[in-house]
Amino acid sequence: MSKRDWKNGLRACFDNIAVLERCRRETDENFKQFCEFIAEPAFESLVEELKGYGIKGKFGTLKGRSIHLRLSFPHSKADQFHYIVSLPKNSVELKLRLRIRGRKTAKSPWQENEESFLSELPPGKVIKMSKEELIEDVIEHYRNFTLKALTSPD
Repeated sequence: MSKRDWKNGLRACFDNIAVLERCRRETDENFKQFCEFIAEPAFESLVEELKGYGIKGKFGTLKGRSIHLRLSFPHSKADQFHYIVSLPKNSVELKLRLRIRGRKTAKSPWQENEESFLSELPPGKVIKMSKEELIEDVIEHYRNFTLKALTSPD
């Protein structure tokens, strides 16, 4: 390898590192925008609507890496269902994770499942989704969890 080749290789190495760092920063910023302009308004609308069903809801972010929605049992203060969207560490695109936590009764152990967030939606489209699409996904997961809890023998 000649002197020129290794210097070009070194330059390419640092160029690649700079591109990855820029992509990580952009992904972090896109996740913040997703939280602020899509998730928070969606969760706020859903929490307001659920009051009519006797369900209390809370939402918030954690360290800029996740946003969660917590729903209580009807007419109770005890949490029943958690919908948590997170950005994996060192992500270079908006490939988000979804964690669902729930329990059948206030004294039951938590059941937890993790999956890709809206796996049919390409990472570049997440920031363009509507709050209604997110609300529909929350409702679908909540409905599925609740129906399973109500019909399972345990």
